[in-house]
Amino acid sequence: MLPLSVSILKIGPEAEAVLQSLMELYLRDMSEWFAVDSYDVSSIWAKGYDAYLAKVGDSLAGFALIGSADEWLGKMGGHDVHEFFVTRGFRRTGVGERMAARLWNEHPGEWLVRVLEANAGAVLFWRRAIVKYSGGSYVEEDRMVKGRAWRFFRFMSNGR
Repeated sequence: MLPLSVSILKIGPEAEAVLQSLMELYLRDMSEWFAVDSYDVSSIWAKGYDAYLAKVGDSLAGFALIGSADEWLGKMGGHDVHEFFVTRGFRRTGVGERMAARLWNEHPGEWLVRVLEANAGAVLFWRRAIVKYSGGSYVEEDRMVKGRAWRFFRFMSNGR
């Protein structure tokens, strides 16, 4: 059950400061697996990513960065969830699934979601969200990338 009203907003460079503050929380969470101290959010739009914020009422609940999956799929036109974050206070409330479904609906076509295998909670979240969204019509595969085990999920969105 979702708390209050959830809104998913596409944002541009004008929201860079807000995105930067969420990115710092995200990097802190990801430091368990990656040694990344900073992320230049100003490069997001130059890379052609679409950026989204999730809000519950007036509270920031997370963000997502969506871009091309060409690097991973070896073909043109696929979409990739480059970064996805839900703040701790809004996890397990449905906000993440709602944000993911909005992104998939807004960008019809082939999708790729890449998850570090060591991040077991994220693997479970994405599997559940993708099964629910795709009706179980998806491909899940293990890949080694730069010596690390990843889980790749691929499916189609019809832009409901």
